[in-house]
Amino acid sequence: MNIENAQVQMRKGILEFCILHIISRGEVYASDMLDELTSARIMVVEGTLYPLLTRLKNAGLLDYKWVESTSGPPRKYYLLTELGRTSLDALNETWQELSDSVNHIIGRTEQHKKPANGVTADLPNNPTDSSTNA
Repeated sequence: MNIENAQVQMRKGILEFCILHIISRGEVYASDMLDELTSARIMVVEGTLYPLLTRLKNAGLLDYKWVESTSGPPRKYYLLTELGRTSLDALNETWQELSDSVNHIIGRTEQHKKPANGVTADLPNNPTDSSTNA
């Protein structure tokens, strides 16, 4: 297993979810999204963000509007559509379920690693447990 590849895939898997969350707060400029995603260590470069924003717009999840800028060309600000809000609500439910499930599994692993009595506990049907192999 390539750990770096797995980490990249995990981040990519939640990128759309995070972008929808950022946009759900109100109209947002793409460079502000990049800044927040970078500071949150989700990753992202412009070459990743803009195609993703276009795909979300084409799917009807977001829209944009042009706003004149006093310091250069007009800026494109993104906002969620009603479908985008509905989709984000569904993704929130899925995220909560996944988060709870993963935390449950990690918690069980931590319990197995650090038993209260200091003795490593074997899980049921563990082939290294000599009492079940006799």
